[in-house]
Amino acid sequence: MTSEMPSARWPSGSLQAAADRMVEIVLGKPDVVALSLVCLLAEGHLLLQDLPGVGKTTLATALARTVGLDLRRVQGTADLLPSDVTGSLVPGEERGQLVFRPGPIFAHLVVADELNRASPRAQSALLEAMEERHVTVDGTTHPLPRPFMVIATQNPLDPDSTFLLPHSQRDRFLLCLSIGYPDRASEAALLDAGEQTERADALSPVLAPGELAAAIEEARRVHLSEATRDYALDLVHGTRHHHEVAVGASPRAALALVRAARARALFDGRDYVLPDDVKALAVPVLAHRLVLAPGAELAGRSASVVVGDILTGTSPAPPRRHR
Repeated sequence: MTSEMPSARWPSGSLQAAADRMVEIVLGKPDVVALSLVCLLAEGHLLLQDLPGVGKTTLATALARTVGLDLRRVQGTADLLPSDVTGSLVPGEERGQLVFRPGPIFAHLVVADELNRASPRAQSALLEAMEERHVTVDGTTHPLPRPFMVIATQNPLDPDSTFLLPHSQRDRFLLCLSIGYPDRASEAALLDAGEQTERADALSPVLAPGELAAAIEEARRVHLSEATRDYALDLVHGTRHHHEVAVGASPRAALALVRAARARALFDGRDYVLPDDVKALAVPVLAHRLVLAPGAELAGRSASVVVGDILTGTSPAPPRRHR
């Protein structure tokens, strides 16, 4: 196995070009941009937990436009119905005929804005479709487009009139990220550049037709050595035995960590996973899936800090030479 990859097979150059284009809009956040592309390559869904106005919707728009995907938006409100998300049967042209009218979830990239303001029924309808990748109405199954990705946003500091996502539903998201405030230089550039949303909408695709689908397929075939697999398992099992964790990461989390690591390797232009790929993704993949023990929460500990402690106490096997 070599670290040199044929450009026709490994479109890492185009993926990096997409990231570079997005960074022109999502200023000062190259790591968040890269991870959003990694999430897409891994066919996962992304949960953004952050304050309003830091660029969550801009990130989603820039991602969709740069890779050439159609984008639709669902606004989380208390009166949002499941059919408002998935679609419903409506009267057809012929008398007595009912036809299916697809909801906004029938898009390649769906932004579920303020998901925690939607009712539990609406949340469940969205998250079930995310998992199954199809919608069933009146006994008829309607497949969702491929690729398919949901970017859900939450404001963690405004709990009024919200419905927190249950643990089992948070587990449906491959990554959980926080964009955060930009640094001063990036914010100054933002003020000079003007409205982010308009600039994101004006982006043109960087990837050629079919290139994203090819990259997603290649990400599945990235090599994972036994030693690196064992390192991922050590981290996952570490969450299950940590004294500050009441519910550790599930087997689905282990699969998610490996899938995301493969996508990160491809993004970086490699056909094999390094322990550094697993390490870099441990917090965004695992932290939101944990339930901390009451004592840890009272002490002000966060799941991200706990995963960081597990990373510090877990060493990967010595790397092998790739030749």
